[in-house]
Amino acid sequence: MVTTDNKAQSTKSSAGVRPGAKLTLHTFPVLEMTCAACAVSVESMLNNTPGIVKAAVNYANQSTTVEYDPKAITPTGMQQVLQSIGYDLVVDVEDPQQVQQEAQQRHYESLKKRTLWAGILSVPVVVIGMFFMNMPYANWIMMGLSAPVVFWLGRSYFVNAWKQARHGRANMDTLVALSTGIAFLFSAFNTVYAQFWYARGLHPHVYFEAAAVVIAFISLGKLLEERAKSNTTSALKKLMGLQPKTVRVIEGDGEREIPIAEVRVGQVILVRPGEKIPVDGQVVAGRSFVDESTISGEPVPVEKGEGAGVFAGTLNQKGSFRFRAEKVGAQTILAQIIHAVQDAQGSKAPVQKLVDRVAGIFVPVVIGIALLTFAVWILVGGENAFTHALLTSVTVLVIACPCALGLATPTAIMVGVGKGAENNILIKDAESLELGHRVNAVVLDKTGTITEGSPTVTDLHWETPDANPLGAVLLALETHSEHPLAEAVVRHLKPETATAARLDGFESLTGRGVVGRFDGKTYVVGNLNLLAERSIEVPPPVAGRAERWQAEAKTVVFFADENKVLAVIAIADPVKATSKAAVAALQKRGIVVYMVTGDNAQTAAAVASQVGITEFRAEVLPANKAAFVKQLQAQGKVVAMIGDGINDAQALAQADVSVAMGRGSDIAMDVAKMTLITSDLGLLPKALWLSRRTVQTIRQNLFWAFIYNLIGIPIAAGLLFPLNGFLLNPMLAGAAMALSSVSVVSNSLRLRSLKL
Repeated sequence: MVTTDNKAQSTKSSAGVRPGAKLTLHTFPVLEMTCAACAVSVESMLNNTPGIVKAAVNYANQSTTVEYDPKAITPTGMQQVLQSIGYDLVVDVEDPQQVQQEAQQRHYESLKKRTLWAGILSVPVVVIGMFFMNMPYANWIMMGLSAPVVFWLGRSYFVNAWKQARHGRANMDTLVALSTGIAFLFSAFNTVYAQFWYARGLHPHVYFEAAAVVIAFISLGKLLEERAKSNTTSALKKLMGLQPKTVRVIEGDGEREIPIAEVRVGQVILVRPGEKIPVDGQVVAGRSFVDESTISGEPVPVEKGEGAGVFAGTLNQKGSFRFRAEKVGAQTILAQIIHAVQDAQGSKAPVQKLVDRVAGIFVPVVIGIALLTFAVWILVGGENAFTHALLTSVTVLVIACPCALGLATPTAIMVGVGKGAENNILIKDAESLELGHRVNAVVLDKTGTITEGSPTVTDLHWETPDANPLGAVLLALETHSEHPLAEAVVRHLKPETATAARLDGFESLTGRGVVGRFDGKTYVVGNLNLLAERSIEVPPPVAGRAERWQAEAKTVVFFADENKVLAVIAIADPVKATSKAAVAALQKRGIVVYMVTGDNAQTAAAVASQVGITEFRAEVLPANKAAFVKQLQAQGKVVAMIGDGINDAQALAQADVSVAMGRGSDIAMDVAKMTLITSDLGLLPKALWLSRRTVQTIRQNLFWAFIYNLIGIPIAAGLLFPLNGFLLNPMLAGAAMALSSVSVVSNSLRLRSLKL
């Protein structure tokens, strides 16, 4: 739960809010919302509650942000308001997200069981209805099997439809409840009172299979939606998990372990090798390298000595140090990232499903047409007026069953998601597929997205012909070194050098390199400063080579003996083989490509030049990445953000379409709506193309679903009867309904043959 006290006094006129009252802003998890219309109901009820200035409900992450006067209404009071209309608010608990997650999991398990049983009971009803209608007691058996499907396993649709009706609204649940309820009751009447129709020269038809199958299909769609929503809080939980639970503070000559919540500004904290740094502060004693990739995204650990700043959530490497706490609790950079991710996720407009919006108009219209049909037939139907009136009005409701409408979007999404998975593109929800085709600006992180994400030896040039024995010495020196770049040299040398030499002595020189002795001679590995210190001359060809590599944003390391340079090594984070082609493919489609990185301007310019990017930003902090995305959105652009680190989480949450690299951090993948499993940037243009084709398929499906209704409903109402005496049999209406569903599914399946 996010809590903020607004220092500004209330100047708004809202019922129950005192003039000049100090307002509070809270974000609460909401339970029992099942569709976008539910979010509208919750928001409407809260906004009309005395003491609340403003409430905004986010259906996507199942939460509401409320600005209110705490002296006029309490969170418990808000909870009671929502409970009165069938929803609930999580208040007065230590971990509200955990309570919400547990409730969502219980709901998901319940829905899974109901969907499974609905499918099991529906199959025999369909088989009997299609092939064994002449068997004894067929109608009674079907009624017995379909009754629990409709009224027990499908009871939530009736409950939710009633909730919407109480507030003058309608949604997909209304359509499902109305059509299945009437189809079942009409079929039950025809089963129990079959003689009523025989006496009038008509055969009583039943539609138990239609009612049962609709419940099973729609329940399956709901199950898939709940499955996608069940992981909404995992990214934030992993971000929070970056902080240790306890810390060791220095008191006098000893140390004491305390919970992180009790840390105060000014306390001195001890950090040992391999431990996470708990709060922001400044080093007062000791020296180490710290992996700051969670904050900066850069793969090379940063050296920390006295006076250097350290940040919460970063990882200490091999050394040990003490630092003084300067920012604790909500003031740390990590806490600000967590809060910003929450804000960015919560500030998005609720996911308004197209079908739900249309159903709000479609349902009343269908009911109106059914009632009008009944009335017209009663007035002009002649001798069999009531019979025809009842049959045609029920046929209208049966043919208007929302199965095709309900399947139009999820089937296309399911096939699109499957197609993406086949091509190593993991798509988490429909929203990213719906927005992907509209992207006109792409923001790329550098490290791990455009580049490989780890230091690698790109060049090793020996200045002496006798390299074999010297390779073992270089390997030994770098194996003993604690510098992060030394690991890259070790990885490069190991395949070529069987064993490292046994050194007679070794010394690490902070900020310059290392020195070792072997076979009576001294060898060094380090930078130009170390060579100058030891009066080791660097010949012009060697210096020229080093300058060229540095211009390409590579780190240059020298290996020398007491007199001369033996080898020059270039280390860099190399650009991925597919990055340049991917950038070119995006630009060819008219998409503007930007690069943002926490690295220095020289490195950023070199990488941007290699892949053909002209727009880039260097030395950008996580919060500024999100601000840059927001700036592009303010210019009217639809922005896709691609990143791989925790430092990208805030910008990923802000972007319209967020894409994570599969080999990056779990948190980036949780926040992002898409993941490129192989971390190949070349998959991004394919993902956007898949989005375009999937959206086209959804539009086609919805078009055919509505055309079917526009043609089918008038015929069902008896429009052709005055012309040729044709009256649509409800059984044919059911078949037409099934055909519309098959056509929608078949159209969606065409996506399987799409070549990305």
